Amino acid sequence: MILIIPYIRFFEISGITLFPFILLKDKNLKQDKRIMNHEKIHIRQQVELLVLPFYLFYLIEFGIEMLKYRNKQKAYMNISFEREAFNHDLDFNYLKNRQLWAWISYIKN
Repeated sequence: MILIIPYIRFFEISGITLFPFILLKDKNLKQDKRIMNHEKIHIRQQVELLVLPFYLFYLIEFGIEMLKYRNKQKAYMNISFEREAFNHDLDFNYLKNRQLWAWISYIKN
């Protein structure tokens, strides 16, 4: 389900996935295939981890990356879930062929 939440404009994001919802800052973004594919990849990741563990792991990984980079944007871009989604958000067949737990291959040492 897609919801338009204008107040997320205050953050530096176009959308966010909070299972089972995709929250977008603008209704026009529903037509943006790249953003929608990116968020659908996150839905799949969340389902694989039974939702709550996804958020826990996401926050832990963000914290580790913040300690490493001391920069929110760099930390965000180095989270394994984001790396998978950004690497495949232009591949509109990715979810049809995606291997289970594919995000694990994006975890850095």
